[in-house]
Amino acid sequence: MDIKALLPQYAKLLVETGCALKPGQPLLLTVPVEAAPFARMVAEAAWAAGAGDVTVEWADQGVSRLRYLHAPMSAFEVVPAWKQTLLNGAAQAGAAILTLDGEDPDGMAGIDPARFTAWARASHRDCKPFYEGMDMGRNVWCIAGAATPAWAKKVFPGLPEGEAMEQLWGAILSTARADGPDPAGAWRAHSAALQRRIRLLNDKGFDALHYTAANGTDFTVGMNPGHIWAGGGAETVDGTWFFPNMPTEEIFTSPHRDRADGVVHSALPLNYQGGLIEDFWIRFENGAAVDCGAKAGLDRLQSILDTDEGARHLGEVALVPHASPIAQSGILFYSTLYDENAACHLALGKGFPECVAGGLEMDEKGLAEHHVNLSAAHVDFMIGTADLSITGVTADGVEVPVFRDGNWAGEFV
Repeated sequence: MDIKALLPQYAKLLVETGCALKPGQPLLLTVPVEAAPFARMVAEAAWAAGAGDVTVEWADQGVSRLRYLHAPMSAFEVVPAWKQTLLNGAAQAGAAILTLDGEDPDGMAGIDPARFTAWARASHRDCKPFYEGMDMGRNVWCIAGAATPAWAKKVFPGLPEGEAMEQLWGAILSTARADGPDPAGAWRAHSAALQRRIRLLNDKGFDALHYTAANGTDFTVGMNPGHIWAGGGAETVDGTWFFPNMPTEEIFTSPHRDRADGVVHSALPLNYQGGLIEDFWIRFENGAAVDCGAKAGLDRLQSILDTDEGARHLGEVALVPHASPIAQSGILFYSTLYDENAACHLALGKGFPECVAGGLEMDEKGLAEHHVNLSAAHVDFMIGTADLSITGVTADGVEVPVFRDGNWAGEFV
């Protein structure tokens, strides 16, 4: 794979297909400083697509770590005015929001998780127009990967840095369908395949899903009346079709916030705020997480649950076959963006307004009345194993196989 030749094509894909950037529209790009050469390619692609402006917010994990280590707790309880202006102003100006993920999975190890929790609360309070712009379909947004040396060495620890970077870039390009002659066409075809299963799931209108696996997962989650399955892309309120995640292999919806019972076990490590949570489990009763355990990172898991009351409830159930390209690659990326597309997953925290009929026109009170979970958190964790079974249960008690042995079953194949 000629990485150097393919990177401009990947940048173009993110701008034109991921963000569906329109002439005159501004772009807000957040990117690790280590990925500056690729950031310039993205900026060039945006200008070529007719961007009204391109603003880059540089992310330096090393500096962020120092802040989390040394700043007073009060620094994490309010978002500085300049950052509020940047994020809220971009959303209110109709900007496309592109975030490149390339952080060191171990870069925030040892930081007090309470600081992350405080910052999450402050961010969602003080930058509400920014987050609502994405949540309520007013702004296009896309999260994608950009290789950095620390991330590459974590994923490929046995290789020299240069070779590890080549391998990681190759995996990023392949999983984003950016390594062929027509990436945009590949995404159209991929989205169409996902839409077929979405239509089947929406036609079924399941009342609940029951999950079982040999690792101890035995869990039932209830569905909202009128819930809507989505995936393969999203649509803004003005009708713009875009891809929030590149890559994506998932079909998802938001469940009833008060209907989750049983135990789920993790299938992959969760990288949360630069630290890993490994071999963990969560037990739910009446929709709420009431107990949990972990081989490593239990304090981080607990900090997620303590974000707010809604963080103990589920905002997402997502279906991803074990046969997905990311799972079959055999690569553990230590990045939720990638690893969530290797396995079925759930998310603690905020639900999706677009996953309930009329949700994009509702305020928070209306969403809560329709049992969509509200929270400052939204943290995906992977539960899909090679032996996972998922059974859909209709309102009249009929059981329908959805997954068997980790993959689509019955009419969903």
